[in-house]
Amino acid sequence: MSSENFNAKLIYMANQIATFFQSQPEDEAAAGVATHINKYWEPRMRRKLFEHIEQGGEGLKPLVLEAASKIRRPEAA
Repeated sequence: MSSENFNAKLIYMANQIATFFQSQPEDEAAAGVATHINKYWEPRMRRKLFEHIEQGGEGLKPLVLEAASKIRRPEAA
């Protein structure tokens, strides 16, 4: 899978998680997104997510961007 396709898949998955947690109370939604990503995404996936966010986060839902501060940042590759 190309890097571009991998990033597109991560954006899609992160947005799907955000869509699910959007129905939660506002103060719990970002924490829910972060908890899910921390629990189920491997470090490589989280690293790519942070790289994308640092490049502007295009395509990510605002709830994903809000959750980013609560997502564990993996060490550099």
